[in-house]
Amino acid sequence: MSHSEKIFKKEIVPALQKDLKIANPQAVPCLQKIVLNTGVGKIVSQESKFLERIVGDMALIGGQKPIIVKARQAISGFKLREGAPVGVKITLRGKRMYDFTERLVKVILPRMRNFQGLSLKSIDQNHNLTIGLKDVTAFPELSHQKKIEYNFGLEITFVTKAKTGNEALLLLKKLGLIFKENN
Repeated sequence: MSHSEKIFKKEIVPALQKDLKIANPQAVPCLQKIVLNTGVGKIVSQESKFLERIVGDMALIGGQKPIIVKARQAISGFKLREGAPVGVKITLRGKRMYDFTERLVKVILPRMRNFQGLSLKSIDQNHNLTIGLKDVTAFPELSHQKKIEYNFGLEITFVTKAKTGNEALLLLKKLGLIFKENN
């Protein structure tokens, strides 16, 4: 069990139990998974060598091998062939999920320029939070690269087991995510 996971079980779960008035610790809302996703269609259509680099960078960011998402059908308007790579995705669970959350809160978000907090509108009707990053230069794992020839955005989705939006917001705040006050 990782340090982040221990903190969740020993500190955050009891705090959520108290705040939400839930007797059973198993009924407390928790993270189910974190999905890291990026679209590569435009970049790869220009230079096919960039797909390998994006896959490698995503593996460094997520700590595990990503999967390449391929187009299910051809769309001539987008010059897209069936089976062409359109995205790269990683699903984090367990130890890696908690470790990534800790790195995001303590290292990555503070390194972002003009970060004012996350919008409450980023929480959807299923009580999941989606964060969109315009570039991945804030990740220290990629700092070994002197010059990034390509830059790609990253979508981070926190999938929760919360029953209400308030439960999801409280869980995410306890995990250390900062939200804007006036949304």
